This record gives sequence, structure tokens and C-alpha cells, in this order.
Amino acid sequence: MSVTQQVISIALIVIATILTRALPFILFPENRKPPAFISYLATVLPGAVIGMLVVYCLRDAVFSSWHCLPELIAILFIFLLHKWKGNTLLSIAGGTIVYMFLVQYVF
Repeated sequence: MSVTQQVISIALIVIATILTRALPFILFPENRKPPAFISYLATVLPGAVIGMLVVYCLRDAVFSSWHCLPELIAILFIFLLHKWKGNTLLSIAGGTIVYMFLVQYVF
């Protein structure tokens, strides 16, 4: 790619990013109530996304032997940590650390 093409590509990416961040605020300002469908999506999508991520992360796990043990231990740790502290960022970081420790040093 030439320098001009690179600059155009970066500019388009910046515009698309700003547009996707600002569009909800433009379409649904504070004084206007969003449609019922959008409110419904706001309640069901977080759980659906988490479920999809769990399935995606476990897609290559082999559950027929002990190969799935690090994944299952990390999932249990994440569940317990989140129930205890209720902090999503802490749960994600803790689960990642436990999983990487198990994969690198235990299994």
C-alpha cells in the first residue's frame, strides 16, 4: 500500500470508530426513551455474549480425558471469584492468571 492509501485507510477506520461510538448517543439522547426492542437487547445481550464466549473458549477443549482440567478449574475459579467479589474485571484477570498458571506449570 502506498502512503496515501495507508492514510485513507486509517482515516476511514477512525471515522467508523467515532461513528459507532457516537451513533447511540445521537439516536437516543438522554431526554428520549429508546424503543422497547433496544431496551430488551440491552438486558439479554450481555448474557448471550458471555455464553457465546464460553462456548468459543471451550470449542477446542477435549473433554474425554484430563485435557480439559485447566479449563474447568479456571471456569470454577472465575465463577467463585465473581460470586465472592462481584467484580467482572477481577474475575477475568483472575481466571486468566489461574488458567495460564495451570497450563504453563501444572499440566
